[in-house]
Amino acid sequence: MVLKVYALTCGWLEGDFGRLMEGGEGRIRLPIPAFLIEHPKGTALFDAGMHPDCQHDPAGRLGPRLADLFAFDYHPGEEIGARLRALGHDPGGVDLLINSHFHFDHCGGNAQIPNATLIVQRCEWDAGTDPDDGTRSGFDRCDFDLGHKLRLVDGEHDVFGDGSVVCLPTHGHTPGHQSLKLRLPAGEIVLAADSCYFCRTLRERRLPRFVCDRAQMLESLDRLAALEAAGARIFFGHDPEFWWTVPQAPAVLA
Repeated sequence: MVLKVYALTCGWLEGDFGRLMEGGEGRIRLPIPAFLIEHPKGTALFDAGMHPDCQHDPAGRLGPRLADLFAFDYHPGEEIGARLRALGHDPGGVDLLINSHFHFDHCGGNAQIPNATLIVQRCEWDAGTDPDDGTRSGFDRCDFDLGHKLRLVDGEHDVFGDGSVVCLPTHGHTPGHQSLKLRLPAGEIVLAADSCYFCRTLRERRLPRFVCDRAQMLESLDRLAALEAAGARIFFGHDPEFWWTVPQAPAVLA
């Protein structure tokens, strides 16, 4: 059994580096990744990027406070549905939708994947559907509470039952953030998402200015470092320098 994994760039954001990493200076341009996984038992999508409304009216979609934090470089054809169709996949035919967490740049495209079963950590779902916790975490239920079938998981979860795609709890950025470990012919990779924005986040333990739980996030970085030491390659969530080294769809990750 061999997975096929495709890296998809679903637009870019530009923001204040100091908000995203302690000691960061100036502005930084951030890729918005998603990953399509083809498995003999079905297709899975890890994260879904931003809602298409952010292409023309981010303030209307997100509210002015959040929209004003970023400059949006996001255009028609870059939304997750278009990216999937360019690969020959019907967005309505995706079997599983795995959200790392419920921030707008990771689950805003969920509506374009209407028939998938949503896999998320139970504690993330519980936080997202609690009005007070959801507000504190920066969630908007219109991004993710859309009537998908749910698979709520607690901790590690073997998605296809063969160890090739495993959800890893990497809490801290949000209450129930999860990363994804993939077993490829060339070795394991870990899609870290926002548990680790940048390579420097892991190397220097410089966290974003605002996190849900600093202690949990540092524990998650320790877990990623241990996986890396054991041979896994970490795919940093929004690192532009790293992202330029990642083969883009239609190329397959090796």
